[in-house]
Amino acid sequence: MEERRADIPYIDSSLRHILRVPKECYECSGIVVNGRRIKSLLFSTDIALIRNCDADAVFAVYPFTPQQAISNALISASYVPVFCGIGGGTTKGIRTVTQAKDVEAQGAMGVVLNAPISDLNLLAVSRAVDIPVIITVVNDRTDIAARLKAGASILNVAGGASTPALVAKIRADFPGVPIIASGGASSDSIRATVQAGANAITYTPPSTKELFSTMMAKYREL
Repeated sequence: MEERRADIPYIDSSLRHILRVPKECYECSGIVVNGRRIKSLLFSTDIALIRNCDADAVFAVYPFTPQQAISNALISASYVPVFCGIGGGTTKGIRTVTQAKDVEAQGAMGVVLNAPISDLNLLAVSRAVDIPVIITVVNDRTDIAARLKAGASILNVAGGASTPALVAKIRADFPGVPIIASGGASSDSIRATVQAGANAITYTPPSTKELFSTMMAKYREL
């Protein structure tokens, strides 16, 4: 989380354990979407984590066919804006357009499309909704100019270990394009991604098992 300032009052719960986003995420500029600045996004569909995390937004992308029941549950449960995955790989065509319109009606702040989506399909989605359309970029072979022309509002760079280099290349070619990027598992990797030019960072939280381990260790000592 951001460093606490002496001139700002902080109110904490005596019962809630809040998962803190790494402070390095807040070194980026952020992206202002409809007046709200977003620097950190929780990459999760776990409602318990979503309800107990200090991230600025939720990045709800998952490896299953997108379903309205899932997006509705996540948006309803979240304190913060939710960006919803609507397919782009196995799910495409008119189904992605319908899904985009549905999650917009449910209150999503934006929609996320996977890298394989065609420019024509991307264009159809971008014309169907009045919320940002985020396109995922996984390598340097992506035609960024074509993606932007087809209506992409924000790039989601997910290049694994190559993410900082990919962000730097995109930033050099497109200085003003909004970039969300995966920060990796360490403070150093997050900082490297920010320094490469990412405007916002997606943070993958520890698993429930990992979070429970410390708590259970304490319980066993009682």
